[in-house]
Amino acid sequence: MKTVQISLNSIDKVKSFVNEITKYDNDFDLVSGRYVIDAKSIMGIFSLDLSKPIDLNIHADSNIDDILAALDSYIIK
Repeated sequence: MKTVQISLNSIDKVKSFVNEITKYDNDFDLVSGRYVIDAKSIMGIFSLDLSKPIDLNIHADSNIDDILAALDSYIIK
């Protein structure tokens, strides 16, 4: 499992983020405070406070580099 911080501060970013990660069969969780939601759920994402960075847990072993490259524009460096 790999954890990165991401920023989803607009509706368009949320939609494109969900479209990007649904291409993968892996599980993705978003963690904000005590809330953990499925990152493939648009409704779940909108229930979080999107004004702050969110932790993304990527449950993958083999294709982690491909996933990180695809999500590069959302990751806070």
